[in-house]
Amino acid sequence: MNMTNAELERQLELIRRGSVEIINEQELAAKLRRNIPLRVKAGFDPTAPDLHLGHTVLIQKLKHFQDLGHQVIFLIGDFTGMIGDPSGKSETRKSLTRDEVLRNAETYKKQIFKILDPAKTEIAFNSTWMDSLNVTDFIGLCSRYTVARMLERDDFEKRFQGNLPISIHEFLYPLVQGYDSVALKADVELGGTDQKFNLLMGRHIQREYGQESQIVLTMPLLEGLDGVQKMSKSLGNYIGIDEEASEIFGKTMSISDDLMWRYYELLSDRSLEEITALRTQVDTGVLHPKTAKENLAEELTARYHGSEAAATARAGFSAVFTNQGIPEDIECHLTVPGSSLMDVLSSSGLCASKSEVRRLCTQNAVTIDGRKEIDPAFVFEAGEYVLKVGKKRFLKVTAK
Repeated sequence: MNMTNAELERQLELIRRGSVEIINEQELAAKLRRNIPLRVKAGFDPTAPDLHLGHTVLIQKLKHFQDLGHQVIFLIGDFTGMIGDPSGKSETRKSLTRDEVLRNAETYKKQIFKILDPAKTEIAFNSTWMDSLNVTDFIGLCSRYTVARMLERDDFEKRFQGNLPISIHEFLYPLVQGYDSVALKADVELGGTDQKFNLLMGRHIQREYGQESQIVLTMPLLEGLDGVQKMSKSLGNYIGIDEEASEIFGKTMSISDDLMWRYYELLSDRSLEEITALRTQVDTGVLHPKTAKENLAEELTARYHGSEAAATARAGFSAVFTNQGIPEDIECHLTVPGSSLMDVLSSSGLCASKSEVRRLCTQNAVTIDGRKEIDPAFVFEAGEYVLKVGKKRFLKVTAK
């Protein structure tokens, strides 16, 4: 029995939420009308051990499909991870070893079930079928696409025009990603906007192998805490889903009021109607934006640590930052006189890197005993200091 028009529109509305592009919606509607659960795929290369909220934009969309009754496939690219995704890269990306990939993959499996229902999620590894392809099969896959078409890809074209090296193995990445869709018989594939070429490759390769083309759905790249750059651990503007409850809450509170609504749309479980109502309340002065942000921070913290820990994080944040206090459990760091601010913040782990220290100092986001410090080369003399980084990170430094 075909799906009713009302149910079709309900599903399409949720699927459209936050998405950038659906290629194409008419084909998607036709698939949905059959009223047979779709096989919805998203691939993640385990190139780092931890996921952050930027990764969860796709996982939240997978959850939407799951809530609608469709079959979600969380594909761990243990084979493609060893190639290295060239998307958006101006140089050849470092390949990972099989051991590195498998270690990271294990952490992914644990983290995704903080969002997805494990009983309704199929976990797949693309080495399952790629390792079994013989040389003849692989050459046959390579014959399904031309070099000219591959060079139409934006990052490859720029590197080619700039006389920068492109390794042959990088051409294999989109081909393998496309073949994953053949192996999984995917009806829909999700990816970030930077993955569009690879996702469209899946449509092409499926046709080459006699399958119906998958629907491509692209999602935006979530801005990090700075509101400008894509969320990234290397930039230090991320919220890790395995971080402490207080960290997730506090970091969420540090985003701008405008960015808050983007986080609501892409990360919250609230309906669009609820979010629109909240925004109206803020715009009309009925609800303070800080309260709306606290509600979002508590929701995200509860997702990864439970409601009790989230409530505790909210109360702790209020006690420290609303009352301008210093937390009782402030971390202590011992150093020697003559140490620089850059060395202390990076070695203590309060900042991810020396480049992050320089950036935060430039942004007037570092204080020493309540005084702003813009010089990362500041030297500590013997004594005790209280450092504050951003709105929520504290460190007690003893130099002796």
